[in-house]
Amino acid sequence: MPVDLLTLAAAWLSGLFGGVHCLAMCGGIATGLSASAPSTHAFRQALLLNLGRIGGYALAGAIVGGLGGGLLRLARLEGLAASLRMLLGLVLVVTALRLVFPTRLSGLSSLGHRVWQHLRPWRERAIPAGGLARPIVMGLFWGWLPCGLSTTLLMAAWLESSALHGGLLMLAFGLGTLPLMTGLSWSGAHFARRLANPRWRFAAAAMIAAAGVVTIAAPWLDLQGHAHAWLEALGCRSLA
Repeated sequence: MPVDLLTLAAAWLSGLFGGVHCLAMCGGIATGLSASAPSTHAFRQALLLNLGRIGGYALAGAIVGGLGGGLLRLARLEGLAASLRMLLGLVLVVTALRLVFPTRLSGLSSLGHRVWQHLRPWRERAIPAGGLARPIVMGLFWGWLPCGLSTTLLMAAWLESSALHGGLLMLAFGLGTLPLMTGLSWSGAHFARRLANPRWRFAAAAMIAAAGVVTIAAPWLDLQGHAHAWLEALGCRSLA
């Protein structure tokens, strides 16, 4: 199956305009991870941390997408693929609602902070002591923390039922968050104020919701197309 560019675009928009939500929920973790770097290497540290975080997203998306694909192959139920496709569209609509109402369903974000603190001893043993690998591995851990928006997109990755497509979806989402999260301690504040504008956020939510509606309708539209072709093959024509 070809890569669904509509879904990838919706995931990227979710990351870009959901980045303001990420600043509020993960800002403390982001600044804490960057604090140990020398001032001359602050931007490099922030970039490597966020690249690691995006890599964590993509890996998680590939895992859950592969599991979804395995379930689809094992079940082999008629109409299951179409049902999963429609559920994917529903998840995109929910993602759009999260952008409009960013303070709702925030329990996963507070859970992420608690998990991060509990994992501290284990993180210190697993993360390299220095070098460029340290911020990347720290970012990988960061990307696996529970977060409302990323978990919603992870559900979409599972419904993609493909390790490749699930990984690409989460990669697109992560790349959308990159400008704000990398510039958290540098120049992200001005950009964040622009993206926090309700009109921009609502416009992005409307586009994501539209992508979700099209995704929900796609199996039905495909069925209608097959039905039309079948009728034409039988020599049937609609009356003018």
